[in-house]
Amino acid sequence: MPDLWDERRRQARQAVEPLAVRMRPRTLDEFAGQQHFLGPGQLLRRILAADRLTSVIFFGPPGTGKTALAEVIALHTQSHFERANAALVGVKDIRRIMDEARRRIEIGTEKRTVLFLDEIHRFNRAQQDVLLNDVERGLLTLIGATTENPYFAVNAALVSRSTLFRFEPLSIEDVEWIIRSAIDDPKRGYGRVKDLTVTDEAIRHWAVMSDGDARRALSALEVAVLSTLSAGDEHGAVTIDLDAAQESIQRKAVVYDGSGDEHYDIISAFIKSMRGSDPDAAVYWLARMLDAGEDPRFIARRIAILASEDIGNADPRAIQVAAAAFDITERIGMPECQLTLAQAAIYMSVAPKSNASCTAILSAMKDVREGRTVAVPAHLRDAHYKGAKQLGHGTGYEYAHGHEGGVVSGQHMGIDREYYHPTENGLEARIAERLAEIRRLHRRGHPDE
Repeated sequence: MPDLWDERRRQARQAVEPLAVRMRPRTLDEFAGQQHFLGPGQLLRRILAADRLTSVIFFGPPGTGKTALAEVIALHTQSHFERANAALVGVKDIRRIMDEARRRIEIGTEKRTVLFLDEIHRFNRAQQDVLLNDVERGLLTLIGATTENPYFAVNAALVSRSTLFRFEPLSIEDVEWIIRSAIDDPKRGYGRVKDLTVTDEAIRHWAVMSDGDARRALSALEVAVLSTLSAGDEHGAVTIDLDAAQESIQRKAVVYDGSGDEHYDIISAFIKSMRGSDPDAAVYWLARMLDAGEDPRFIARRIAILASEDIGNADPRAIQVAAAAFDITERIGMPECQLTLAQAAIYMSVAPKSNASCTAILSAMKDVREGRTVAVPAHLRDAHYKGAKQLGHGTGYEYAHGHEGGVVSGQHMGIDREYYHPTENGLEARIAERLAEIRRLHRRGHPDE
C-alpha cells in the first residue's frame, strides 16, 4: 500500500535541499560529462544498460558526478540499493548490510544488493577488509566513491576486485549546460521564477570559475538568484549579469591536495615542462602550486635537482642559478620568492639540455651495486703514512702537471670503462671536444694504440 505521506515528506525535504542536490541527474541522458566511459557504446553505459553492474570504484575531483551517477544507478538498477558514507558508519553497519544481502539471496529472491559507499577512503584498511569476502563471492556489489587515488587510499585487494572509473573535471561546456538546465527546470530549478534573466557572460563566468565542479557552479547560481529575489517573492523580474555572477562565486577554488595526486601530478608537469624547454607551461604550473599554498622550498629543491639531472654541463650556470634560488627562497619566503622561483624556472626551461652527468652516475652506481668491486690501483693509493711505500702504495704515480695537456696516460680505475658521454648541446659540445682529446692522451702508451 503506498504511503500517503511519502510525497509530502519528499516535498518537505526538497524545500530545504540545496540546488546542487535538487538538480542531480535522474537518468543517464541528464548526466553531463565523463563521456570516456559513459558515452554511447562505452563500457559503463553498456554495463548499466544491461543491468550487469559489477563492483566499481569511482574516483576523481569533487563535483564531477560520482555521487550523482550512483544515484542514477539506484533509480534504475533491479538490485536492492543501499547507501552509506564511510565517514558516518562503522564495521557494525557494514556487517548488517552484508548479512541482509546474504539473506535476500538465501530466501530465493535472487535479488543482489548494491552498496554505494561514499568517501570509501575514510575506511581504514581493516575496515575495508570486511567487504572483501562478500565482494569476491558476488554476494555484494560495491560502488565506492573517493576523491583520492584508489591505488593509494583503497585496499589493494579491493581494488583488484573492482573496475576503476576515473572522473575528470567537467568541461566548460558541460557546466554551462548544467547551469542552463537548472535555470530552466520549473520543479527542481528556477524555471518557476518569472522573468528570470541570466546573461551568457554570467553563465560563462561560473563555468570557468568553478573549475569543472558542477556543485560549485550551481551553488553560485543559487546564491545569485536568492540574493537578488525580494524576500519571499519568486514572481518578480530578476536579472543576473556578470557583476552579480562575480559576486556570487568570488574567488576560484583551486583543487590541490598537498599530499595527494594534485601535489605529485602538478610538480611532475612542472618538471617535465622545464625539461621540455617550455617556459610558459613551467610558469603556469609554478603559479598553480604557489597559489594553492605549496611549500616554495619544495619547488626550489626540484629546480635544483633538474639543474643537474637535465641540464648538467650543457650550462653549468644552471646549478648556480638553482642554488641561488634555493638560498633566496629560504631567506625571504612568499610572496617575494615567487619572483625568484619564476626566474629560475624560466632559466631552466630555456637552458640547453643534457642528462649526460645523470646517466654517468646512474651507470657507475649500477656497476658498483651489481658488478665486481674494483680495487684501488696501487699507484693511486694513499702513500702519506709510514710503511705505505713498503706496500707498494703510490709506486708509479705520475704527477699530471708534468705531462702534455696536464693529462696522465694510464688507468685511474683499474678497468676500461666510460660513463660520461657528453652531448652536442650548449657548453657540453666544447666539453665533448676536450674529453675526446683527454681520452686520446689517456691512451698514450696503451698496447692497442
